[in-house]
Amino acid sequence: MTFRYGAFSYLPDLTDDEIAAQVKYALDHGWPVSIEYTDDPHPRNIYWEMWGLPLFDLAEPDGVLDQINECRTAFPEHYVRMLAYDASLGKQTTAMSFLVQRPTSEPGFLLERQEGPDRTQRYSVRSYATDGPAGTRYPVG
Repeated sequence: MTFRYGAFSYLPDLTDDEIAAQVKYALDHGWPVSIEYTDDPHPRNIYWEMWGLPLFDLAEPDGVLDQINECRTAFPEHYVRMLAYDASLGKQTTAMSFLVQRPTSEPGFLLERQEGPDRTQRYSVRSYATDGPAGTRYPVG
C-alpha cells in the first residue's frame, strides 16, 4: 500500500531535482518552508514532529534541500514532508505540502467496524504502523 498524503501523492515519488523546483516555487512566492517527519501516518495525525525551525528569508532551495537530507539521514524509515506557509492574508495558511520521503515498507491501515444501537455502524481507521511503540515502528536498514 502506498500512503497518499499532500500534493503530488498520486504521482511517482519526486526526485531531488523535482523537490528543488517545488521549493524554488515556494520561495519565489515568499512562503517560509518547514520540514516535518513522523512514524504514524494516520490521516488525522496532522501534527508531525518538526525538523529544526521554519526556514525564512531563503532565495535558493539549497538550504531547504540540506535540511531535508539531514532529516532523511536521521530518520531513514520515517515519512518526511515539506510544508510551505503563506501569511499574505494575515493568517498562516498551508500553501503547499508534500512527501519527500516514505519508509521502504508501508504497512497500511485496518478498517474497524463497530455495531451500535438501532443497527448503526461506525468505522474507524487504525494504522498497522502503530502496532509497535513509537520510534521502533519501521526497522532501520
